[in-house]
Amino acid sequence: MNDLSFAALLDRSAQTGKSLPELARQQESAVSGLPPARLDAMMRARLTVMREAVARGIGEAVMSHSGIAGGDGHRLWQAAQSGGRLALGWAARAVATAIGTAEVNATMGRIVAAPTAGSCGVIPGVLLSAAEEFGSTDEGLVDALWVAGLCGQVIQTKLPLSGAQCGCQAECGAASAMAAAALCHLAGGGAGASVEAVAIALQNQLGLVCDPVAGLVEVPCIKRNAGAVAIALVAAEMALSGVRSIIPADEVVSAMRDVGRTMPAALRETGEGGLAATPTGRRLAGGLKSK
Repeated sequence: MNDLSFAALLDRSAQTGKSLPELARQQESAVSGLPPARLDAMMRARLTVMREAVARGIGEAVMSHSGIAGGDGHRLWQAAQSGGRLALGWAARAVATAIGTAEVNATMGRIVAAPTAGSCGVIPGVLLSAAEEFGSTDEGLVDALWVAGLCGQVIQTKLPLSGAQCGCQAECGAASAMAAAALCHLAGGGAGASVEAVAIALQNQLGLVCDPVAGLVEVPCIKRNAGAVAIALVAAEMALSGVRSIIPADEVVSAMRDVGRTMPAALRETGEGGLAATPTGRRLAGGLKSK
């Protein structure tokens, strides 16, 4: 596909009758030269890594090396077994899973950076929890991951998926959009619903800053994975119900790029603004430097 855009994807899907996973495999095979079967095997390997990170993150109270984050994934998972304190059902498990995975990343554990390490909990949080709820097969999950990957690829053609360049909107924001699109597919929605979900998820995170305390991908990064999960679930629900973004997905991505360009350096992973600049944020950073 010469024009890698959401509009082009929808046109291509309509013209060929191919689903987004099929288009994703076709695109990746053309670029990499690898056959679809080999690519599916690689995607299944990533699914395995996601599951392993989740199992660790919710199965034990993992703590970051700094000691300022950890244990929340396990804590939330325990509460989620009864549907969560607010009876959120499988959404509570999705949040626990996302937090647990992000905490594994903070321990330098093995995760899938999808699309970045700092946002690694969002896609497994949404998809693995939804698959359990829906009774989805691994084949269905692999297809959903292809949708997520394709949407992430389109987004990154317009802006760098880096908090240092465009803020957390480019990391957790993109992860949320990818997860929302994949969830739409997993739930039986078509290409149009997935693309609308991308637009809705992104527009709800425009301007999200990157302000890691002490420069570590822990506070508030880990909890932002949970927020991105919530937005992904809402965006998918809206898109599957026929709600439209109004602003096309490609234009939303361009707007995100422009917002990122105008965001001051203090709010782009420098640790000089936002929560990193609060009295508590500075105290924590100072304490870590003195160790």
